[in-house]
Amino acid sequence: MLDQTLYKWYSLEWFTPTAFKSFDWEFFFVLYAIPLVLLLFVMKWLIGSKIKQKLPVALPKKELSKHWTSYLRFIPNALMALALILLLTALARPQRTNEQVEQWSEGIDIALVIDISESMQIEDFKPNRLEAAKRTARTFIEGRQQDRIGLVIFSGDAYSLSPLTTDYELLYKFIEEEIDFNKIENRGTAIGSAIAVGTNRMRESEAASKVMILLSDGDNTAGNIDPITAAELAAAYDIKIYTIGIGKEGKVPFGKDFFGRPNYVENTLDETTLREIAKIGSGQFYRVSDNQALANVFGLIDEYEKAEIKETRYKNTTDFYAIYLSWGIVFFILYLLSKSTFISNILED
Repeated sequence: MLDQTLYKWYSLEWFTPTAFKSFDWEFFFVLYAIPLVLLLFVMKWLIGSKIKQKLPVALPKKELSKHWTSYLRFIPNALMALALILLLTALARPQRTNEQVEQWSEGIDIALVIDISESMQIEDFKPNRLEAAKRTARTFIEGRQQDRIGLVIFSGDAYSLSPLTTDYELLYKFIEEEIDFNKIENRGTAIGSAIAVGTNRMRESEAASKVMILLSDGDNTAGNIDPITAAELAAAYDIKIYTIGIGKEGKVPFGKDFFGRPNYVENTLDETTLREIAKIGSGQFYRVSDNQALANVFGLIDEYEKAEIKETRYKNTTDFYAIYLSWGIVFFILYLLSKSTFISNILED
């Protein structure tokens, strides 16, 4: 930023490279005419040297010498050239623009409801279902802005791990350190209770949009509230529910035997209930069978549930053409004065 003293029009700092680089030019193309001004005066001198009037002098050539004062005759032309260059600079409209941008969004409240039951240790996802879900949840959080996000975990019971917060670093810490298979002692899959806990977290929310993302790999086998009833309760609070069924059907690897060979167990998933929950919650149901599919689903939800970002721009533009116009007028006046002095070439003028 240039020093405030530059705002005095007569400061020579206006002609430094720093000053010119700080400008935006409204009519930058006008500056291309400046070389033409210089070319015009060069042509005037070349043509003038051929056709100008000459005064015959009857003196030997060896007695003729050029006095330094003869170069003063170039001053009027130099003053006129400077005046024209400065006027063109003023016409190009040098400006400085100070633009301020204010952005805000109403934000979305999102509850991530993650199944941590024993079956989430199955290794059809790498390294297992739960670790894949944790990594994807972290990536999802990283892509959000201004949204409050909460964490709910469940197996035989449901537990609110984190309230709705914009402290994403805290959420990352919870995901890495707090979500594991031993966090809840009771075994089973309490889908209805998990939805109820998530709803309880968001029921007093005043956000423009409230979203619950439920991720589970099994049937509802525990808890004290039916999943459909819990979904209807969430819908009453205008909470949209996305459900994700994780895992392949049929035999899936689960641990290894004494010889290091993978054990296989039969996997089942109550897809019908998860579909009905999503329907009641005006959301969508997804079935995923590998890490990439899970990441793709979270990517889709991320696109669907974007908060509208509003933007207000304040643009303050200051013109500085008057600086160069003033200098141009000064040099033009000096040109006119020089025409009335001894340095003017009376043979040409």
